[in-house]
Amino acid sequence: MEKKWYNYFVSTDQPEGSTEEAPPPAPGQANRPPARPVTPRPAGSSAAQAVADIAATVTIPESRFAGPVNNPTSFNEIYQAAEIPVAPHGYTILKVADMLQNEHIRDMAPTVKRSTILVALDAAGVKVQEVIQDAVRRDKALDTYELVQEKSILELENKKNQENRQYQAELDRLRAEYEVKIRKNNDSVARERERFSQWRVQKQQEEQKIAEAVSYFASPNPITTGRPVSPAAGLPASEAPPAKPRGSEP
Repeated sequence: MEKKWYNYFVSTDQPEGSTEEAPPPAPGQANRPPARPVTPRPAGSSAAQAVADIAATVTIPESRFAGPVNNPTSFNEIYQAAEIPVAPHGYTILKVADMLQNEHIRDMAPTVKRSTILVALDAAGVKVQEVIQDAVRRDKALDTYELVQEKSILELENKKNQENRQYQAELDRLRAEYEVKIRKNNDSVARERERFSQWRVQKQQEEQKIAEAVSYFASPNPITTGRPVSPAAGLPASEAPPAKPRGSEP
């Protein structure tokens, strides 16, 4: 049965304070001088730092997209459009990310998880630099596509703002034009009301003169001197009730 990658986990660290004796030397090595002690890495210089050093030396050309991305929410489609190569061994940074979330190691300490992944990569003949290069390629592709989208949005915004300015100018022109028409209509109504008001005063004076003359000969006086009932209910003037004659009883 094929060995799973997480079964490659090994630990060479001896617990601190352990009293377990070291294994006896192999035959033929008993008389060899002890190996030169290895100077420990200073604090902060670890495997993670080594990987960071690798990432700093990775040079990846700027991403170019071979075709349009129809679904921007599909990162796989973005990677495909950027033509990011996938090595035959299949160990991409995305696969490593999935491995880190595997139930067998996801709750382990970061150093243990890192050691496990490095052992698995070594067993598969994969160099860490290849995985880092894949990560950098994908990151550059995402950054480049972000700039592409931002540029597209800015171009759209500029275009729509230009259209909006044209619409606003047309709207202002129409508003000014119709405001003039509305003002003319209102002025026309105001002039007619003023003319009508003056005529009404003259009409009342005329009725008063007529009524005074009739009063010598007829009682009650049939002449109306008040304002007639306005067809406020929407009735034509011809259908409005007649005005009350002067001197008639309520």
